[in-house]
Amino acid sequence: MSNEASRWAAAVRSSARPAYLALADALADDIQSGKLAANQRLPTLRALAGALGLNFTTVARGYAEAQQRGLIDAQAGRGTFVREWVKAGPVRRSPPLSMIDMTMNMPPEPQDAALLQHLRQGIADLAQEADLHTLLRYHEFGGTHEEREAGAQWLSRHVPNLDASRVLVCPGVQGALLALFTVLARAGDSIACEAVTYAGIKGLAAQLGIRLVGLPADDDGLDPDAFGALCAADLPKALYLNPTLNNPTTAIMSRARREAVAEIARRYSVPIIEDDPYAELPEQPALSLAALAPELTFYVSGFAKCVGAGLRIGYLAAPNARYVARLAATLRTTTVMASPFMTRLATRWINDGTVQEATLAIREESRARQQIARQVLRRADYATKPEAFHLWLQVPQPWSRIEFATHLRAHGVGVVVADTFTISGPVPEAVRVCLGGPASRAECRHTLEIIEDAVEQSPAVASRVM
Repeated sequence: MSNEASRWAAAVRSSARPAYLALADALADDIQSGKLAANQRLPTLRALAGALGLNFTTVARGYAEAQQRGLIDAQAGRGTFVREWVKAGPVRRSPPLSMIDMTMNMPPEPQDAALLQHLRQGIADLAQEADLHTLLRYHEFGGTHEEREAGAQWLSRHVPNLDASRVLVCPGVQGALLALFTVLARAGDSIACEAVTYAGIKGLAAQLGIRLVGLPADDDGLDPDAFGALCAADLPKALYLNPTLNNPTTAIMSRARREAVAEIARRYSVPIIEDDPYAELPEQPALSLAALAPELTFYVSGFAKCVGAGLRIGYLAAPNARYVARLAATLRTTTVMASPFMTRLATRWINDGTVQEATLAIREESRARQQIARQVLRRADYATKPEAFHLWLQVPQPWSRIEFATHLRAHGVGVVVADTFTISGPVPEAVRVCLGGPASRAECRHTLEIIEDAVEQSPAVASRVM
């Protein structure tokens, strides 16, 4: 490795910035210090990638960044050189990237002043009224009776005849899923799910040594025939479904499919984990699997998608008291308890209607951003629903999903590639785009315009590398 490459490798490793920006910074430093002279030839992209242990694309982006700063020139057939007029002295660096994060699937934040004041007042009132010592103590695992009553009230729109004794308060939906996977399966067992599904269960399954079996699905949801065939051949310990506004595909499982899947689960006695955090967003609620197969279904929902991701409270409705006891013990072992302050706040907001008010505001804001998407993404092929706050965008040829996401990130927009969500089978050439990430409708429009520009270009045209 040359002296230059050794210095640049050390600079890239020690920098907190993306590797391509760190490489451009290292070039700038060497030019400023005189270590690189005017007209000095730089290593080829492939040679430098090998020397630095970076991929070709990253080094190409680093050179492109340095060229954009006016530090170097690329000459066809000759190579890349330090620009002649660059003198030692201040060298322009690019500012840190201002990334518009469309990766985390968070709800859009309504700007309704009255609602925001209501939320602030609820927090202030609770802090003023509640006994501080009580809030700072350990509380009942799974929630007090009052807190479970509030949870049952919240879930009752989707889980009929729900008694508070069947409800557990959890530290978010992910905590509930961890408890369910732990109770329903052991290391080496399998849980069935859709082939493209919520990424959070991949980490849970890997942590617990559970095997996920991906099954085909389409716009109407899981294929019941595939589920039935799996049950006949290799009975899974449970079936995991995210049937309403699926993350990432936005599919809503049809009633016919829900009925068919419930019947198959009943025939083979397969427990169903119904992960339904988006259920409140559609104006017309879908019939839940918990309503179709109450004796088998564990229904999970929370506030991350209908109030705010920071309100880490989830509710788990179990089919019977035996499972409630087992799950409560598991929650105690894995997460101890939900935050008493958050639980008390959620209970207050359910009882006084604040949660419903926030959900309506998020639904309306999601619709507004969907309207913006329809206006801007005229050439893009994507799946979504009117009240969803994410899109499942098909990456157009000749882009690959990785190239497309990398290009968008270079332009300050973060999206998630399909690999993150794929359990089995071919990985779709698709990315998930969250409309809730941008702070405002104007910012949402701007980011969607960047995406539409990328859709209209080919990778060769979009590249700035000479």
